[in-house]
Amino acid sequence: MPESSPPDAPGATTAAPAVPPPSFVKLAMRNMVRKGRQSLLHFGLTAVGLSSLLLLLAWFGRPTLPQ
Repeated sequence: MPESSPPDAPGATTAAPAVPPPSFVKLAMRNMVRKGRQSLLHFGLTAVGLSSLLLLLAWFGRPTLPQ
């Protein structure tokens, strides 16, 4: 069984207190604030595109009523 070295041995590395990386939501919000106009444009295009897709699917999937 191999021997483990004690924590204060010369070859041991001491870990600095790790700061967790910022969350993806924080990074996205920071990026959105920095690129305000472009983010709003992309959000608007996405909203219009998604609405159009849903409207198109509803149009093609409408039921045919007997007359």
